[in-house]
Amino acid sequence: MAFPSLSAGQNPWRNLSSEPPRRPGPPGGTSWMSPMEMAKGRNWTSTFPMRIPRLSLCSCSCMEDTGRVEGTLDQMVDQVTRSVVFLQRRYPSNEGIYLCGHSAGAHLAAMVLLARWTKHGVTPNLQGFLLVSGIYDLEPLIATSQNDPLRMTLEDAQRNSPQRHLDVVPAQPVAPACPVLVLVGQHDSPEFHRQSKEFYETLLRVGWKASFQQLRGVDHFDIIENLTREDDVLTQIILKTVFQKL
Repeated sequence: MAFPSLSAGQNPWRNLSSEPPRRPGPPGGTSWMSPMEMAKGRNWTSTFPMRIPRLSLCSCSCMEDTGRVEGTLDQMVDQVTRSVVFLQRRYPSNEGIYLCGHSAGAHLAAMVLLARWTKHGVTPNLQGFLLVSGIYDLEPLIATSQNDPLRMTLEDAQRNSPQRHLDVVPAQPVAPACPVLVLVGQHDSPEFHRQSKEFYETLLRVGWKASFQQLRGVDHFDIIENLTREDDVLTQIILKTVFQKL
């Protein structure tokens, strides 16, 4: 479903763009496959999952893309895809690769769903995707200040919007039982809610094993910052997704 045309004064992301993260992520550690998020020109790499005791039993990696200022969107998508290829080649006997991304990181993780693995000569053992408060159609961003560092053209946005390409990729995922969990915070802006719900519905329609959940009582930043707590709802979802197959 296409978005209505937006004038330069209409910003569906205003609830997000009006404030930077309230505090940076905790120092040290590595995140659980969580691409780098940029906010107000500052790097903000989520390292929270490595603070979860049970996840420390797993091999956790942090994918840091080039960033919105230094690189193009095509380069960022390519880097994340090649990072998955690297992990599979480095650990060919792995028990499963799980991708978790938040906000712009969820967009990059979702783009991995569209990857043509024959091009890379390897089929990764993908076992789960957790897409948290993500962006799946980039076209509405073009007319907003969020596009200033990206300098996306309409063609760039359409080429890198997973919502617009799911219909033309193979319906069957790499692993038939590979789940895609689409999550959004109760207090995320309406545009995040709309995009998350539409992306989930499209995933179901084209044959992916998808689920959708709104997490109560959290906003765009709480939803990921709360991963420092093992009793957090999202933390428990991550643990259940990973350990039910290990």
